[in-house]
Amino acid sequence: MTSEPVLSRHLVHAAMLRAEFDPNLLPFETTRDLDTLPTEMIGQHRAKQAMEFGLAVEQSGYNLFVVGPSGTGRMTYTQNSVRKMAAKHAVPDDMCYVYHFENPDRPVVISLPAGEGLRFQRKIETLVIEIEREIRSTFKAEEFEKKKQSVMKQFQKKADELWAEVENFALGLDLRLERAPNGYATFPLMNGKPIDRMVYEQMPEEEKERILAKEKLVEEKIRETVYQIRTIDEQLRKTAEQFMRQTAVDAVEGLFLPLRDHYKNHPKVLSYLEAFFHDVVVHFSFFLEEEEQVNPLNALTASKEQQLNRYRVNLLVNHKGLEGAPVIYETNPTYHNLFGKVEYHGSLGMWTTDFTYIKPGVLHMANGGYLILQASELLQQPYVWTLLKRALQTGKLQIENLSEERGVFPTSGIKPEPIPLNLKIIMIGSYYLYDLLSRLDEDFHKLFKVKVEFNTVMQKSEENSLKMAHFVKNYADNEGLLPFHRRAVAKVIDYSSRLVEEQSKLSTRFHDIVKVLVESSYWARKAGAEVVEDTHIAQALAEQVHRSNHVSEQYREMIHQGVIMVDTDGYRVGQINGLAVMGTRDSSFGIPTKITAQTFVGKSGFMNIEREAALSGQIHNKGHMILNGFLAGLFAKNNPIPLSASIAFEQTYSRIDGDSASSTELYVLLSSLAEVPIYQGIAVTGSVNQWGEIQPIGGVNEKIEGFYHICVEQGLTGKQGVIIPKQNVRNLMLAEEVVAAVERGEFHIWEVGHIAEGIEILTGVPAGNVREDDGQYPEGTIFAKVETRFTSMYEAAKEQQRKEGAGVGTA
Repeated sequence: MTSEPVLSRHLVHAAMLRAEFDPNLLPFETTRDLDTLPTEMIGQHRAKQAMEFGLAVEQSGYNLFVVGPSGTGRMTYTQNSVRKMAAKHAVPDDMCYVYHFENPDRPVVISLPAGEGLRFQRKIETLVIEIEREIRSTFKAEEFEKKKQSVMKQFQKKADELWAEVENFALGLDLRLERAPNGYATFPLMNGKPIDRMVYEQMPEEEKERILAKEKLVEEKIRETVYQIRTIDEQLRKTAEQFMRQTAVDAVEGLFLPLRDHYKNHPKVLSYLEAFFHDVVVHFSFFLEEEEQVNPLNALTASKEQQLNRYRVNLLVNHKGLEGAPVIYETNPTYHNLFGKVEYHGSLGMWTTDFTYIKPGVLHMANGGYLILQASELLQQPYVWTLLKRALQTGKLQIENLSEERGVFPTSGIKPEPIPLNLKIIMIGSYYLYDLLSRLDEDFHKLFKVKVEFNTVMQKSEENSLKMAHFVKNYADNEGLLPFHRRAVAKVIDYSSRLVEEQSKLSTRFHDIVKVLVESSYWARKAGAEVVEDTHIAQALAEQVHRSNHVSEQYREMIHQGVIMVDTDGYRVGQINGLAVMGTRDSSFGIPTKITAQTFVGKSGFMNIEREAALSGQIHNKGHMILNGFLAGLFAKNNPIPLSASIAFEQTYSRIDGDSASSTELYVLLSSLAEVPIYQGIAVTGSVNQWGEIQPIGGVNEKIEGFYHICVEQGLTGKQGVIIPKQNVRNLMLAEEVVAAVERGEFHIWEVGHIAEGIEILTGVPAGNVREDDGQYPEGTIFAKVETRFTSMYEAAKEQQRKEGAGVGTA
């Protein structure tokens, strides 16, 4: 039986099992009494400094990567910080795409001050309407018809005079010209009258030949005249076209003067207006109704709407009404959502497009401001990361259709002029993604030079505790919850420490705290209370556990029924209760596991049954090697240890990893070697090094509470408890039920720093881990018994070896 001095020396007193916040330190009765303060980030001083720095630096490459676990408020804080910074900056320019009159497949981008883009678009729309009105009225005017007829008559007169010369020339040769279906025909004359066919046939051959010679002369004259008339027609066409273009110039030139004056400080707009003007003069027929089109040669196969599309303005980005720089949070960063796209429409069985089908992406909308992206969403999209890097490196935003490169369907593609890119990207992601990009992409740190790291814990100071109270107030007010009494706020602070398993820390994962606030307010309202009390916080936490502890209840039930064999009283050699943490998606709980050991003479060393069954992880295997190092260092300095040992986690059928049970395995080995029983009412957790020093582990609260519940169900004896590493005392935030049991002396927590301290508590036998002057361990101690056992094993092995050697010699 363990001696009382040993037990009390390592006992953790109840006051150390839970660090409760004193509600009297809070300067209010309920959160209703607190002043409403602006929402601020709590406990993230480093992240706050990094965010302010990254947003303030304007040089290229200083984009931000916000890293940290979800639920720490990183998204809310990022958006608030970016909006504050954006409000200090000027509104960026509007962006328009216009038709390139010399190269239609290369639309031109025009930037204008915020709000001017829409005004420019409307001015051009009005201009087109006025051009159409002026051209139609001018080309319908009587004066235009007179001038046109005058020009036509001049050239017609010249053509008539030429034909008259031909006719007179033919008459001088006694021939008459008549128009025929295929041109002109000549008829010979006699006495001014055409010769009859029969008379012509009876003429002498010499006379016929003279007539044929005259006809050839007339044909040559006709050919010469036809060439002259064609020249006159070409001159007529050119003169008429020049006349009509000049008419168009006179009609529309005055319409452009106000625009040229308005945009005199925008060279690119002036160039566009000049090209616009010349194109209107050349294609004036676009503005005429089909029956009015003077020159059918200019009529295109496209509809009038398609013809006039070239005179539209595609307002890509409109910042009218915006205050400060734009801030956009894109939740679905596909390629088209980021970079924009060129849409297509069906025409004559083909997919065609033009500059009016260019659609913006969020990079266009956020240009000159800030774009917030989730790294996990971005990296799932094909091509996006590579193309985003290219845009940031080149400082240009190019709209491309990836489908054209992959040849999905034939298109008449266009390539819009790239837009200068000047924005700051804030990427939000996990530590894993940040490390992954750091390792695999050499450009990552060149483009994202600022790391904004959010921590999950903060100091449990009075200042931070008061900030937590303000958080509770702000959230309750915003969400319509009941006010919280300071006792309830103190319980929330205690729960925050429990989340991080640190008595001197608070959690910054506020989404877990928010759940408690909402649920406790619900239970308070259901009870008819006007404020949330500490009892409602406790009820909310209990209900959370109840909703998710189905698996743990089943496990405890199997232990209670004896299906899973766990003893909580009595003594056993080579048997001990280890502790582990099992988790589901929404909860974690501690479970005891019986660990057994068998030791015997042999040369195979340690056999990890879990490893042999392929159920052991690498860290667990490492723990077994440490055990071997510890025993060898203490007991094999003079003689080798002819030891074979097997260690097993009984009734466990899932993979085991981690070293938190290594001290437990060492205890059970020592028990088996020393043949000293271990009290089964004490469970153990903690890792160990080769010097026997106990090292801290995680999940200490869940492990203790898990074993406590098993002891309660099987009956508390007043001797039961858990041995933990002394370093883990600061992590204790045990449930009030467990603390109360410790105060009553029904359950115990012991802290140890060395394996010798733990084995004394478990067996009640002194460890004797310090050799006496004669080099031996004190008689009757655990270490003396182990060494005696090793000595007997060594002698037995030597005797066996001698017998085997003698047998070989005889043979």
